[in-house]
Amino acid sequence: MKTELDRQHWRPAFSRPGFVTFKHDSVPERLPRGVFARTSSWSIGKASGTQSTDLIAQVVAALDVQIAAGAMPAIPLDRLHVWPRDRVPIGKFGFEPGPDALSAAVGSTLLPAIGGKYVRSASVNEIAVPGDSVLDLVLVDPSQWWIGWHGVPQTPSGRVATALPATWPGGVQPIEPTVSVISRAYYKAAEAIAWSGFEMAVGDLAVEVGAAPGGACGRMLELGLRVIGIDPAEIDPDIAEHPDFTHLRARAGDLPRREFRGVKWLLVDSNVRPDQTLTTVEHIVTHRESEIRGMLLTLKLGGFEHSDRIPGWIRRVRGWGASDVRVRQLARSKVEVCLAAKMGS
Repeated sequence: MKTELDRQHWRPAFSRPGFVTFKHDSVPERLPRGVFARTSSWSIGKASGTQSTDLIAQVVAALDVQIAAGAMPAIPLDRLHVWPRDRVPIGKFGFEPGPDALSAAVGSTLLPAIGGKYVRSASVNEIAVPGDSVLDLVLVDPSQWWIGWHGVPQTPSGRVATALPATWPGGVQPIEPTVSVISRAYYKAAEAIAWSGFEMAVGDLAVEVGAAPGGACGRMLELGLRVIGIDPAEIDPDIAEHPDFTHLRARAGDLPRREFRGVKWLLVDSNVRPDQTLTTVEHIVTHRESEIRGMLLTLKLGGFEHSDRIPGWIRRVRGWGASDVRVRQLARSKVEVCLAAKMGS
């Protein structure tokens, strides 16, 4: 992320694992963008202390200073989002990103003090909509709060999905599964599908390469899709026994192309090198009988030092006739990125 933002002339300032601030020599018109920035805000300041009354007073004072300087939009803002920084890597010791119990407690204490004058929302961590302004409070530590704000962009027709992470508290998709969650892949698939903007319809046929144990397949089945899971390994019985699921116990590269007839959506999350993933996908989507409209590819970096290969992967996918190719590190991804691409114009 620091390398990405350096190219946009942003210089690192204060940082902790899971949280970083940057400075710019000019006054940019928009927040920086990047593959590895889950969410971003214009900084208002910070509050430090052990007493909630002191912390809240500092938040109010910081808001008053910014308002007086004309550095913020008209008050009150539309939403209040409160969440903690990621203190450990995703999945370590069971850690999952996004708002937690402490966030809820802080938000419920803060909102009565700033509601009405500074924020109009009636509750904390409501999902925003395009056009909203959001007051962000990041719990860098329980006794250190960083304050910011961001606007949710009004996106052109058909591109609303690209603004979705800015509507979610901390850039983490709020979701309440109605099926058994087999693995974290469920949440990764849910975010990837929402962010991609793919118009998946009930009854559409989708394929996942690297499907075991079935987490992502569970999300697609929940959306009403017919799903083919390709993996030599076992699929969880809750998925394997679903009437709209078919398990092909093989490797995708070994299957004849006829197995992909009628497939509209392709997901790939195999634990192999990106070049191998891309070669497998290329053989599928460039076949003359391919009907695939969109693909979501998990590309394992093997180390963040290899992120400089991402532009080359994008060029390769565009060479297949893909359009609207975008890359994002999903909230629950580890050392990997998700590439979303539509086939055709």
